[in-house]
Amino acid sequence: MILTKPLRLHPDRLFPSDPTTRDIARRLYATVKDLPIVSPHGHTDPRWFAYDEPFANPADLLIVPDHYVFRMLYSQGVRLDELGVPTIDGSATESDPRAIWHRFAANYHLFRGTPSRMWLDWVFAEAFGIDVRLEPETADHYYDIIDAALKTDAFRPRALFERYNIEVIATTEGPLDPLDHHRAIRQSGWGGKVVTAYRPDPVLDPDDPKFIDNVQRFCAMAGEDAGSFAGYLRAHEKRRADFRAAGATSTDHGHPSAFTANLPRAEIEALYARVTTGPATREEAELFRGHMLTEMARMSIADGMVMQLHPGVHRNHNDAVRARFGRDKGADIPTAGEFVQALKPLLDLYGNDPRLTLILFTLDEDVYSRELAPLAGHYPALKLGPPWWFNDSPEGMRRFRERATETAGFYNTVGFNDDTRAFLSIPARHDVARRMDCGWLAQLVAEHRLEEDEAFDVARALAYDLVKAAYKL
Repeated sequence: MILTKPLRLHPDRLFPSDPTTRDIARRLYATVKDLPIVSPHGHTDPRWFAYDEPFANPADLLIVPDHYVFRMLYSQGVRLDELGVPTIDGSATESDPRAIWHRFAANYHLFRGTPSRMWLDWVFAEAFGIDVRLEPETADHYYDIIDAALKTDAFRPRALFERYNIEVIATTEGPLDPLDHHRAIRQSGWGGKVVTAYRPDPVLDPDDPKFIDNVQRFCAMAGEDAGSFAGYLRAHEKRRADFRAAGATSTDHGHPSAFTANLPRAEIEALYARVTTGPATREEAELFRGHMLTEMARMSIADGMVMQLHPGVHRNHNDAVRARFGRDKGADIPTAGEFVQALKPLLDLYGNDPRLTLILFTLDEDVYSRELAPLAGHYPALKLGPPWWFNDSPEGMRRFRERATETAGFYNTVGFNDDTRAFLSIPARHDVARRMDCGWLAQLVAEHRLEEDEAFDVARALAYDLVKAAYKL
């Protein structure tokens, strides 16, 4: 007989331990826990919703595509090929999903205390109704329950979208994407709202090894001349229009830094000619990216699209992993950020224009109180995005509120976004954010810094209203 340990999600999880404050948090949470989910920025695959095909198996759903999961396992010596992560050259990796699941279960203890453990336990308990903990002894029990569920219509992407009361979800596509999946969604007659977002990095970043070829293909798609900077700008305007037709209300920029520039026309034309015909120096690449952020802000004022800036990551830090498995395989590392001087050229031009919304994210928590909150607390064009990536955790959410609220307030922030590839983690992540925000508001009420009726208003705003307004959804 196998002795199992129960899997329980405590109803007061993440709430303050002080009884008075916890009671306030409970009351606040009760009013927001069932609000619709607005997911304005993420990386779910639009083909899921276009064709509504079943997810293949538990490993392909929860392990193989999720860098949050396999980066922890890799750090403890589990090879990526043992987890079925595909290789660039097509060389063999583990193809038995049950074997992958067993390796995951054998190492599930590694996730204790992490946000990933919290999200995954939510998925196991709430989505699949499992009531015992994942351990080596229960691995097959888990696999069989999840695998059987995935074969039912109730676990197809559209059914899950509706089950978790997702009002709208934004995927993220590159400038060379033909947007066929979004076209198929619109033509299918299904009522779920799935929109795209414009991520032009492959044609903005001269450090991308394929940049020159990308620009040629990009301009050809738009019917413009890649040999002129004017033609290149028109290509962006046309592709932005294509994305808006697919529902996009936002752009997204994952630059190495927040650096912006405003070059004279002759200088940017000469720089464009250099970076699109030969290898760019590091300084030229940064200058081009910086000027193009300013151009993107100009275009956003013209077409109404919201800008998001996600800087400050050394992406693909592990060269050996990138060489074999490609990009985005868990080796991205946060770097220090600077915004005050970096954003000034853009803000000098457009920071006072309320028609622009530029949402700022960071992985450098030190700049919340020193730079980002004061900037967003002054410029009409700026808003603060929620804790992102490595900071998307209970502690990260608490630190964000503590450091940003006193200067930026609540209404210069934009609520929560999950920024995830893992579809079933979306309701789990939103639940964590709602619980943490209610706990923070409860503390303000308990300390007589906020009236309880005001806290109810703010709780709803943080869970629902602010994100809809900021992203024009």
